[in-house]
Amino acid sequence: MKITLVAIHPHPSPQAVPLACAFLQEALLSDHALHGMVHTGIAEFFLHDDAARCARDIAARAPDLVAFSVYVWSRDHAVAVARELRSLLPGLVLCAGGAEPTANPAGLLDEGVFDFLVRGEGEAPLVQAVRLLRAGGNPAGVPGIVVPGGGAAAMPPPLELDTVPSPYLSGRLDPAIPGGALWQLSRGCDFACSFCFDHKGSGGVRRFSMDRIEAELRLFARLKVPQVFVLDSTFNKDVKRAKAILRLIGKVAPHVHFHFEVRSEFIDPEMADLFASITCSLQIGLQSSDAAVLRGVGRGFDRDDFEHRAFLLNQSGAIFGFDLIFGLPGDTPELFRSSLDFALSLYPNHLDIFPLAVLPGTRLFGKAQALGLEHLDAPPYTVLATPGYTAVELAQAGRLASACDVFYSRGKAVAWFNSVVTALKLTPSAFLTSFASFLGERAEAEILEEEIWGLQRAFLERIFKERKKGKLLPLALDLADYHHHYAAALMATPPAPPSHKQLRKLDLLRQPLALSASTTLARFNYEVLEILDAGEPDLAEFSACFNPTGSCAVIYPAHGEVCTESVSTPYFELLGALDGKAGAWALCPGIPLSETEAREFLEFTLAEGIVVVAGPAQV
Repeated sequence: MKITLVAIHPHPSPQAVPLACAFLQEALLSDHALHGMVHTGIAEFFLHDDAARCARDIAARAPDLVAFSVYVWSRDHAVAVARELRSLLPGLVLCAGGAEPTANPAGLLDEGVFDFLVRGEGEAPLVQAVRLLRAGGNPAGVPGIVVPGGGAAAMPPPLELDTVPSPYLSGRLDPAIPGGALWQLSRGCDFACSFCFDHKGSGGVRRFSMDRIEAELRLFARLKVPQVFVLDSTFNKDVKRAKAILRLIGKVAPHVHFHFEVRSEFIDPEMADLFASITCSLQIGLQSSDAAVLRGVGRGFDRDDFEHRAFLLNQSGAIFGFDLIFGLPGDTPELFRSSLDFALSLYPNHLDIFPLAVLPGTRLFGKAQALGLEHLDAPPYTVLATPGYTAVELAQAGRLASACDVFYSRGKAVAWFNSVVTALKLTPSAFLTSFASFLGERAEAEILEEEIWGLQRAFLERIFKERKKGKLLPLALDLADYHHHYAAALMATPPAPPSHKQLRKLDLLRQPLALSASTTLARFNYEVLEILDAGEPDLAEFSACFNPTGSCAVIYPAHGEVCTESVSTPYFELLGALDGKAGAWALCPGIPLSETEAREFLEFTLAEGIVVVAGPAQV
């Protein structure tokens, strides 16, 4: 029996990993009753792929059964592909599993294209269904299997997780291909937020064994997987286990970047330090800073405690961000702006802000009408109006969320945002509302990464003049410029510097040199080192203490960090003149440097990776 498992990803990315399909494949291939009787393959597509072409690609495999992994974002595309497949291969058995069939089986069966659906954890139900299909039977009645006209199906019993082989350890799922791995350390959730489906039918939290986790981690390290996305709803709920895993990561895979979902209340000083000791980023579900709003969706909130846990992360140097949701029951535009102000006051690296989605199968879905929540009946199920928001106010909140994403998160403004907002005597939400107006009708998706720095500078120039704070503008621009260049250097790969022996052989004044691609030359209004010494400066106090005498800086990655050198104008001009063609001394006329000064400086810049040899060695 030939089975094709279909994964549809939102877009190409390191997270485009068909992990759910891979788990199903492992379950099918490891089942003794099916041994040698099934042949499986995984077909991967993206939302922008033409449905008819996807169907033709699947049909070319001549499958007997096609199983779609379906989520909110992929529902419509999966249905379209399945419909095309049905016309190409009328006798083909089509099924679907995943979050969407689990939460809304009736809605998906109403599409009339699937022979059955799999609810909950799919490994055991799908294996049983395939056994029955091979024997000429019908999978109706199998726990977790829903068939047309068959009524609701009970969720399958929770699995013993380690009974399903690891698709990474089997070698069938190669994390090096997409450039990232999805890593499941547990399944289920101990919390019961009414807007979320994670806790439903899971039998509580079940965890994979530490032996398996260590084996997978060592594999990621050996394959040099650049980043790993941990799928656990709350990675740090079991504090002792979380710390053990963090220590293991520090020992085995210190250079792999990890992404974790965590709860703030389980963070203590030791855990914060452990997060800071590895390469990782954390996402914390704040959702709202209003305790009454959060109580209404089954979440507790202690404002002072949350601030303390964020302080621990900031003190340790760990990188973290928050989630916010607007449109929750009891939420209003004013409360949303207050939540935004609170979140940004805690210096998150980024904010992810979403409108409320009333997902089928959640407690909130069952109470939506009583709560006055008008929402889309099809994915993405977002609210259209609530007692606290008109449709216009929801659109305004969406624009404010986009403005925050562009200016603050994508603009990497965490280090200087609060200094600038305080100097303007504005709240963060008021500042970002003004930026939203500045952007006009431009959709966030239209704004390219390379545009954002320019947009930040243009907006700062406008709002400082509007607020009659023009004297503070030069420092504000310096802060924006420096941290833009710092972020670029942080992401850049430095060149390998020449050895001391190689350096001694070069005639540095005749040798063609070029500025390294990882190096930035920048001019500032103030002395850049004084800006850095000030940390998070009060713009008015700094401007009163220092004169804008100007400075020239070289910003570059080296020695595992970002380095900033303040250099005098002649050295800056020399670096700017290096063209990779002529030797430095031929470029020096008009630059007031002696041969000795130029040679010593170039030796330093080569050793630091600021410049690179650009032509045949001149000795």
